[in-house]
Order: sequence, then structure tokens, then C-alpha cells
Amino acid sequence: MQRRQFTAGAAFSAAGVWAPPAQAALGMDDAAAGVRTALERGATAAVALLGKPDGFLGNPKVRIPLPGVLEDAAKLLSKLGQKKKVEELVTAMNRAAEAAVPEAKTLLVDTVRKLSVEDALSIVRGGDTAVTDFFARKTREPLSVKFLPIVTRATEKVKLAERYNAFAGKAAGLGLLKGDNANLQQHVTAKALDGLYLMIGEEEQRIRADPVKTGSAILKKVFGG
Repeated sequence: MQRRQFTAGAAFSAAGVWAPPAQAALGMDDAAAGVRTALERGATAAVALLGKPDGFLGNPKVRIPLPGVLEDAAKLLSKLGQKKKVEELVTAMNRAAEAAVPEAKTLLVDTVRKLSVEDALSIVRGGDTAVTDFFARKTREPLSVKFLPIVTRATEKVKLAERYNAFAGKAAGLGLLKGDNANLQQHVTAKALDGLYLMIGEEEQRIRADPVKTGSAILKKVFGG
């Protein structure tokens, strides 16, 4: 039986789709191993970037704001002399996310190591959001369960969190807020995961753009050229 093969470099084109062969053929197992290595490095780097002080708060790409109409209400409260309390809440929200993210590392790495050849192919063919989609599909639900109690403990230290939930509950009753936004802890948990998957995707793109810089032989073999 003929062994299925990838083409190094060509298979992992910038467009994320199959491209004409340009180099010596690369075995499917090696290619899948390369994708696993890239994803594990990306996930580990993303956790390290976010799971530290100012990982969320100091990064405008992932900084967690108050949602929707509550952000507008916060602006009004700031004008009424409540700016410090609003800032304390936003800081606590982001600190909660920073505290929760390190808990994701084990599950993310385990998920990557179980990656099948079919999953690897799906990621290659899926374009720029394929990595984010893969991790979200495999880990979002269990990570939500892990994150929520950590986020809850962190936000309960700020009394304004109770006011947030009371106000959000009223807004939700009027149809102004839906789903995660109606609860502070669920909102922070959801946004923390969004930020995590975003940064994983960015790390993976960096690896694809310059695999030689990683110093990994398998990444050079799969993504190089």
C-alpha cells in the first residue's frame, strides 16, 4: 500500500490550502508531528504571555472591558465621580483572567498530543482561524468549567462585582444583555478564553512565518521552504 505524503512547505502555504509540490515529499506522520509541535509551542507561549500580571490588562488585543450597554453605563458613572470604582472592577476582571489562564496549559497540551492526522489536515486546510477553531472546539467547554471558580473567587473580592451582576440582571430582563454578558464571572470567563485562543492563533502564525527561528528540526522540515 502506497504511503500518503505531504509536501514540505507547499502543503502549508500562506493561504492555508494545498499548493503544488515544490520539495521532496514529506510523510503524513512527520507532517502531523510538525503540526502538533507548532500547536504545543503556540499554546504554551500563549499561556505564558497571558497568565501573568498585565497579560490581559496591559494588552489591548485581549483586555477585557465591560460589555455592551454596561460599558456605556460605566462611562456615565465615571463622570459622576465613580471612575475609581469602575477601574477597580475592570482591573479585577482582567486579573481574574490572568489567574485562570495557567490552568489551561495541561488540557491544551494533552489535546495537542492527541491530535490525529485528520485533525492536522483539517488545520492545514482551514485557513487563518483553523487553530483557534480547533482549540475552541476541543477545549472551550472543559476550560470554562476550570476557569469559572477561579474567576469567581477573584471578582468576589471587588464589591462592585455584586453591583455589576445586579445591574446586569436588570438589563438582561429588559433584553439589553444576553448570555454571558448578564453575569460578570461568565463574561470574564468567556473573554479570557477568547483572548487565549486569539493569542494561540497569533503564536501559530509566527511559527509558520519563520519556522527556522524556532530551532525545531521537525518545524523546519514541515513549515520550512
